[in-house]
Amino acid sequence: MPPLPFAALTASSSPLLGLAKAIQLSVAPVFLLTAIAGLLGVISQRLTRVIERALVVKGEATAAGDLQLLRRRMALLTRASTLVTITGVLVSAVVAVTFLGAITVVDLTPIVVGCFVLAMVSLMGGLLLLLLDTQLASRLILHRF
Repeated sequence: MPPLPFAALTASSSPLLGLAKAIQLSVAPVFLLTAIAGLLGVISQRLTRVIERALVVKGEATAAGDLQLLRRRMALLTRASTLVTITGVLVSAVVAVTFLGAITVVDLTPIVVGCFVLAMVSLMGGLLLLLLDTQLASRLILHRF
């Protein structure tokens, strides 16, 4: 077996360098958390507009079909918000477990991989629900004009 390079020897022998590496590994998912927060803001804003519109439409006798579509949109956006929030929790778990794995001698890779895969599936579900809401909103606009 060839000797390890000096940097690898230093990293494996210094707990401080191991901690620095753990912090580096934790930074990328934190950027993902920022994007998730932005997405939650978009979903919340859309949901607020749908609710406000539903309150107006509820007073109109001719808009029963519109009210049904608005109810559907509220359900989609609520589910999307739930899935994106779950994504945020799972990404936070990835950060925490990655950090713990780096400062302990326990291999937590399977947990990190599982949390990350679940986070991506949850994010995809939330984005697909947001897409469905966008399509329903377009249908509502086309129906009115």
